[in-house]
Amino acid sequence: MITKTISTNVYDWVDERLGISGLAAFARKKTVPVHAQSFWYYWGGISLFLFLVQCFTGVLLLVYYRPGADAYESVRQITFVMKFGWLIRSAHSWSANLMMFSILVHMFSVFFMKAYRKPREFGWLSGMVLLGLASVFGFSGYLLPMDELSYFATKVGLQIPAAIPLIGPTMAALLRGGPDVTEFTVQRFFALHVVVLPALFVPLLGFHLWLVQKHGNAVPPSEELKPARERKSMPFMPNFLRKDLAMWIIALNILALLASVFPWQLGKAYDSLSPAPLGIHPEWYFMSPFEMLKLLGKVLPGESGEIAGLMLFTLGIALWILIPFYDPDKESGRRGRNAHYFGLLAVFALLATTVIGYWTIR
Repeated sequence: MITKTISTNVYDWVDERLGISGLAAFARKKTVPVHAQSFWYYWGGISLFLFLVQCFTGVLLLVYYRPGADAYESVRQITFVMKFGWLIRSAHSWSANLMMFSILVHMFSVFFMKAYRKPREFGWLSGMVLLGLASVFGFSGYLLPMDELSYFATKVGLQIPAAIPLIGPTMAALLRGGPDVTEFTVQRFFALHVVVLPALFVPLLGFHLWLVQKHGNAVPPSEELKPARERKSMPFMPNFLRKDLAMWIIALNILALLASVFPWQLGKAYDSLSPAPLGIHPEWYFMSPFEMLKLLGKVLPGESGEIAGLMLFTLGIALWILIPFYDPDKESGRRGRNAHYFGLLAVFALLATTVIGYWTIR
């Protein structure tokens, strides 16, 4: 009884200053639609969970990591000397890849459920910026071990921004810190990875989550056709939250399995004078634009092919980002169908170029 009184007094004291009872009341009133496609609602939460894992494991790695000339040696010590260092590093690397996968699934589910329509345009736009920042997170973090694979893969990956007309070479040189990938590149990528990107990502993520709470979960067009009385929903607290946390536990188990059974490997130290190993390629989420540059380079040899490939991919991204303004509401009619076909084309193009990219690796 005394414990209950103390906890009540503490809650009242905090509530008086922070107004948490209002948040609790909002959570109790909030509902989540229930329909055949409700499964896709959980992917945003899974992406958030994996980002939190990234933050936790990243801070632990930050304690021992040394950017610059000692980058490889510090990662070697983390992997082979520090207790459970290999597991933390493996969890960090696997969670990065799983987060990119879950973000992409979340994006396509939002697209095909038309959740970018009025009034959710800012949710879509902020989500696209978050995807771009997450991609840069992955690219900047990939170099930090400075082993042979990460060194040459980064050199290959930097060919994409270098192909941008006029500003491309300057941008690539700025990222590298010179004409080639060196220890100075590691220092720049490290600063980008642990300072600049988090400073941009976290506030935008907060804004994105606030928009989701403000506008609620969108329903697919098939559900919009049903009368309001036939639509089903569940309370956010505790029903949906309980299921969301269950998905987090499933994601954690998958991550733990991958990190422990398939630990992330550390190759030998890079040697800028040695030839690149066979099969060097960018990470899987950059394979599509990389392969597009290669394919158009065969049709239009030389710099013109690289520029055409980059322009085509950039045009596709621009059209994708601006889709809320082409298909603004359920009254769009034909535009809505065209947007759906465009989404199917985008999925096919991304999968096809990625598969071709891996198929043709030599």
